[in-house]
Parts: sequence; structure tokens; C-alpha cells
Amino acid sequence: MIGNLGKIVDINGNYVTIKIEFNVSGYGNLMNIHVVFDDGTKRIVGEILKVTIQDIVVGIVGELQDDAFIPGINAKPSFASVVRIINKEELELVLGPQEVSDSEHMYLGKSAIYNGYRINVGVNNFFSNHFAILGNTGSGKSCTFARIIQNIFTTSKYLPVNASVFVFDAYGEYKNAFSFLHEFNNQLNYKSYTTNIETKDKDSELLRIPLWLLDVDDIALLLGATEASQLPIIEKALKLVPILKGTDEEAIKCKNDIIARAVLDILQSGKDSIKIRDQITAVLSTFHTDMLSLESQIIQPGYVRTLKQCIYVDNSGKMQEMELVVNFISTFIIEGFEIPNPKGNVMYNLDDLEQALNFALISEGILKSDKVFDYANILSVRLHALANGEYKEYFNYGQMVTKSGYIRDLMTTYDGGKAQLVGFNINYIDDRTAKSITKIISRLLFEVAANSENRGKFPFHIIIEEAHRYVQKDIDQELLGYNIFDRITKEGRKYGVILGLITQRPSELSETSISQCSNFIVLRTLHPKDLQYIKEMVPNVTDEVIAILKTLQPGSAIAFGSAFKVPVSIKMDKPSPEPYSNNSDVAKIWYALN
Repeated sequence: MIGNLGKIVDINGNYVTIKIEFNVSGYGNLMNIHVVFDDGTKRIVGEILKVTIQDIVVGIVGELQDDAFIPGINAKPSFASVVRIINKEELELVLGPQEVSDSEHMYLGKSAIYNGYRINVGVNNFFSNHFAILGNTGSGKSCTFARIIQNIFTTSKYLPVNASVFVFDAYGEYKNAFSFLHEFNNQLNYKSYTTNIETKDKDSELLRIPLWLLDVDDIALLLGATEASQLPIIEKALKLVPILKGTDEEAIKCKNDIIARAVLDILQSGKDSIKIRDQITAVLSTFHTDMLSLESQIIQPGYVRTLKQCIYVDNSGKMQEMELVVNFISTFIIEGFEIPNPKGNVMYNLDDLEQALNFALISEGILKSDKVFDYANILSVRLHALANGEYKEYFNYGQMVTKSGYIRDLMTTYDGGKAQLVGFNINYIDDRTAKSITKIISRLLFEVAANSENRGKFPFHIIIEEAHRYVQKDIDQELLGYNIFDRITKEGRKYGVILGLITQRPSELSETSISQCSNFIVLRTLHPKDLQYIKEMVPNVTDEVIAILKTLQPGSAIAFGSAFKVPVSIKMDKPSPEPYSNNSDVAKIWYALN
């Protein structure tokens, strides 16, 4: 141990230059070692940033007061200070305790600077705050996250049996890393959902979402709405679904009123009789009741005719019974009627929603207005494609369930146990649908947590792999008034909803979401735009840290934030088992090597 590194010759801002008074070549690497400036009245802590034969440059990082380390720069060392390497007791105050045996700490990895030194962090300090894991492809992001989760569940004598971690897995990597948990301890479970409709994996369940739990915002995302004027159409469709499915007397009255108003609008549209006849026929062929249909009987003195007969257009192009039809249809109108809000949940599927949307479009005047047709018809086209495509399977849910019941079911294993880890493999759907589903489930989690009587008592952690594809600055803010991920990062902590972002392109993330993260684990990053973004958006990142990020080995990271008193260089242990994230062995495949 070096007693005194030398004499302070310059204090410039937060940097101190020391003239070396020992043979530096006789010692190992001193870079990033912590030193203490001790003048008998105060102890200032710094980190060695530069070493030459003649001098050392140290950056100040904090101060030791009694038995605590206070990060930040409030005092500078005096020129009379003795400059020495930090001792073990002091280092534990800076980097955290070496040996922990409680449930308040978790093992993260080993120091890349101090050989064999374990980095343990407070569970609350890390997991009570939003966090991000950043780094280029191949830098070890997936392995880092997998190792952190494995550490939590397997390296402590305490079991996090009440954890609820939801992982949106962009490539289906994590099942291999987490499915062993039940074998490690039968109280721990990983539940896997897949978007592979043709899956034959008995250990994965097809992801299904109850359509009736989705609100206007969710349907807007699912159908790719882009105009605020489309939202009232969706809202009306959601109100219409339970009415169109209803069979009680009240529902039938409401249904008759809605159908009658649409037909009456057509009759009074001023269009030629043939077009009016065709549109009425189209409406009543699809939407009708026993009382109001094309076969409804209109009774007049001396004869009875059907509605279909009464809308006949003669050779002169006139609908002779126009007034008669108007009077008949008007009998179904309820004075002052407004479509009621749904009372409770009503089960329905995409076909039911498509019927309701099409009727909402008709009642909004799509048949008589090209403008309405232009902005609304795209919703109908997309819903029809969804209802008739393979993705419809994700919205076929076989039983009635509430929002809280659905979230509870997501975390319930086949034998009725609690799954602490829930993985959603969204690798088998296109990016637009994957983003919509990720947002929809995240919003359901947020809403259930926010409406819980014991809010914050049962935290949900939402982890999003390849977050730059899903957590973006989207049209949501302008269309809906909010972005669910921005809302979670701004409001989620008070409800116990925590977001974890894993990405190789932080510069493509929503600025609001990344700016609300309190902890960062940053692996090797090379792209200049991403490095600049990290420097601007992430607190406490210096030029020295940015320089280090470019040269990190795979699996090595710089960690900083509320869980760390100073930026910490960490060498992560390899996860065991590893996620499916290895690169293709091109040489072995090309040359058929065994």
C-alpha cells in the first residue's frame, strides 16, 4: 500500500493534480482507483482519471463524514492533504458493503477495478425506480438483465415470492434463462406467453387479450388511428357493442332507435331515390331486429306491405311511399335518446366490434359524406383485416374476466401458483401490432395498479426489450393526450408500476421516458449520436465516462444513478443458463464443421 501518493500541485475546478513521489512503474494499474485527501479535518474522495510518470490527475467524487460517504462536490482538498489509496472500510462506504445477508440488498456483479470486490446494491434503491440498460448489439444487454433477475431469485436466502415482473421479449430470448426457476425452488415460477399461433411448445401459452377490457385509446392504437376525429367513431362503436349484442327489451328499444335514426338520415339526405333505396337496403340487411327489418309490415287501411316493398322505386325514379316509410321509421325514435354508456363488462369478439364500428360509421353519416368516409373508412378496413386475419386469435378470450382478474390470471400458473416472472414473446408479430399490444397490456397493468385500494402494495415491473421500437415519441400525445410509457415513468412510482428499458439505441427512445429513469447500466456504446444522447439525458455522465463506454468489454458496464453513490465499473457474471441471444456461428455453418 502506498502511504502517500505525492504532493498536490494544482486544484482546478473538480480536478486535482498530484506530483508523484514514488516509482509508479513498480505498481499495477492505478486508473480509476479511489483515493482519499486527508488533512486531519476532512476526507475528500476522488477517482484517478489520468496517470503519467510524473503526475496523477484525480476527479473529486465526494466526501467521507464520520461513517458515511456523501457523494457530490461540496468541499475541495487543501494543499496540505495527505493523498492515499482508499482503504477497505472507506471503500465499502463508497461502493457498498461486501457481505450482505438481508433482503434489502442484492448482488449485482463484481468490480472491474477492485479484483474480486462484490457490488451489492439496495433493492429499493434500484427496483423502486425506473431504470435503463443501454448498449450496442453484442455488448451483453440481454445477459446483463438475465443475470440481474437470476441474482435476485437465486443468490439470496430470501425469496421474492411476491414479485410481479412482466417482460416484453422482442426475440423470445429469456425463456431459456428463466424457466429453471421452479426447479431451483418450487415457490418460484416463470410463465411464458407466445405470439406464435402455430406453437407446439407445451410450456408456452398463446397470448390472448379480452377485447372488452380495451377502451377507446387501446382500440385507436390497435387500428392505427391518426386523427382525433376518429376517436368519437371508436367511442360510439364501443357503446354500441353491448346494445347490438343485447336481447332484453331495453336493448332492443335502443337498437331500434339507433337503426331508425340511421335510416331516417338516409331518407332525408336529399339523394336520388335509387341511392336512398340501396343504402336503406344495405343498412337493414346488416342491422335489424324482429320489429325493424326489411320484412317489417306496414299496415295501411285495406292492405299490408313490407318495408322492402314500400321503398320500391318506380320507372320515373320516384319512391312513391317515401312519406309512409318516414312515418313508420319515426315510430321507433325515442325522444331525447342518447346511446347509454355500457353497464359493466359485456363479452364480445372482433366480429361484434366490426359490426358495431360499421354501424357507428353509418350513424355518423359515412353514407352521405365523403369527408366522413375519408377519415373513418380506414378504421373499418383495418378492423376488418384484423377480424379476418390470423392476429384475431390474440383477441379470442374464452371467458368473462375483469381487468384485475385478467392481470391476476396472467400471473397464475397451470397448477394455481403465483408466477413471479411473466414473459411475452412478441417475436411473431409485426412491429406495429407488437407496439400496440405492449402498450395495451402496460396500460392495463397501470390502470389496475392505479385503481387498487392498496396502491403500491403489489408493485408491477414492466421490462421492455428493444425498447427503442416501442417506447418512442409517437403520435399518442397529440391523438390521445398522453403516451402510456411517459405516463408510467412520470406517475407509475406512486402506484408501484416501474418501467425497465433495454435498448441499443437510446437516442430513439422517448425523451420523457428515458429522462425519468433513475438508474442506468450502460454497456459498450459506440454510436456518436447515442453517446451524445447519453451524455445529455443521463445525469452524472462525464467525458471520462463517455470515453470508457467506447472501450468496454462485452459484459462490462458502468452503473450509476440513485442506487449508486458514484459511477461504478462492473463486470457482470454470465447468466446460467443464458438467454438465446448468441450470434450465428457462420464459419461452422458455412463449412459444415462438427
